[in-house]
Amino acid sequence: MTRRGGRGRPPARRRPLDGARLTAYDVLDGVSSRDAYANLLLPQLLRERDLDPRDAGFATQLAYGALRAQGTLDAVLATLVDRPLGELDPRVLDLLRLGAYQLIDLRVPSHAAVDTTVDLTRAIVGTGASGLVNAVLRKVAAGGDRAAWLAALGGDAEQRLALATDHPRWIVDAWRDALGGDDELEPALLADDAAPEVHLVARRIPREELAAEATGEPGPWSPFAVRLPGGDPGRLPSVRAGRAAVQDEGSQLAALLLARAPLEGPDAAWLDMCAGPGGKAGLLAAVRPEGVRLTAADRAPHRADLVRSALGDERDVEVLAADGREPPWAPASFDRVLLDAPCTGLGALRRRPEVRWRRTPEDVPPLVELQTELLAAALASVRPGGVLAYVTCSPHTEETVAVVDTAAARDDVEVLPVAPLFPEVPGIARGDYAQLWPHRHGTDAMFMALLRRTR
Repeated sequence: MTRRGGRGRPPARRRPLDGARLTAYDVLDGVSSRDAYANLLLPQLLRERDLDPRDAGFATQLAYGALRAQGTLDAVLATLVDRPLGELDPRVLDLLRLGAYQLIDLRVPSHAAVDTTVDLTRAIVGTGASGLVNAVLRKVAAGGDRAAWLAALGGDAEQRLALATDHPRWIVDAWRDALGGDDELEPALLADDAAPEVHLVARRIPREELAAEATGEPGPWSPFAVRLPGGDPGRLPSVRAGRAAVQDEGSQLAALLLARAPLEGPDAAWLDMCAGPGGKAGLLAAVRPEGVRLTAADRAPHRADLVRSALGDERDVEVLAADGREPPWAPASFDRVLLDAPCTGLGALRRRPEVRWRRTPEDVPPLVELQTELLAAALASVRPGGVLAYVTCSPHTEETVAVVDTAAARDDVEVLPVAPLFPEVPGIARGDYAQLWPHRHGTDAMFMALLRRTR
């Protein structure tokens, strides 16, 4: 019997698929086809596939790098494909991005980058698509490295900066506005492209003990923070036991803002109004004075469950699945209120590289409307003389300064300066508000404002 492969010969034996590259592709596919978040999907795949440390590191570099550079990669690929990229099979486009990133940014030898990507294409999509991928990637390789391709793509200064730093142009404009000019613009954009450190929060363990256990260093700003160069924090005994958790140091400062705020009158009831998944609520529970009752609410029941898990067996804590705009609690029920408002998440682009390409300018107005409604409801929830901390993980002016300025224009609201509460943190002031930046502080780009209800 003649076997497929021609002239009675067995077909050529195919090389085994590269595990690191296949894992990176599966992350790209999950992001593009299911709107998955890479920082959640990749760790799951690495655990399931048990890659050795070298391959796991390469898969992480490939997945995050290709997602971060997607706009630049697409600009290159668009010059080499004879149809709009949107008309390609999405799997083929992800494979082209994966191969192009290796060639342009990692300078992987062309035979390795092209051949392994062609193998993946043949296995995932089919033989027909592998010819296209082979031809396009060989043209990418012939075009040189990133510098050569950026020179070939051209464009005005704004477009060159956007491509060089792997940001959509509208985010470049938003960062310039938030920074007040161009002086720090490029460093701020480049900081979004650097792999972030792992930050831990010491909730129920002395920070020095946690640093020793994790082989980390105390964070420079939060008295509860420990920074790690890498590794899997989920393996740490203190994290498994709930005495510590993974939490960006900027998020820790946002929770501490509420706790440090000067208060007039009693201090017995605190509210975290949009508490999911529970990181800030966990720190508030740890730092609150004896006798303070903490209520943590989230509109989504599954996120409220995450809050319950984060809080564990904390006493004097109530967790509710509730929309803060239609709360089950009475008006003016709380002395301190934290509103960590839903936002674009543009302040965490280091951790979620795909968000820069998933978000669009059209996403901002509906979020601003929601933020404005939630802030009004939060002000109604705090008693006269009480304080409210408004926080977003975004520096975008419309989500931050503009939202708070609108509330501050009320005659029953007083703005309290944030920077004096954090004298140890340089470069934090954004007027009376505060703004953290990756390039200044090594944290996510958290915005913080503090309001007092006067009557």
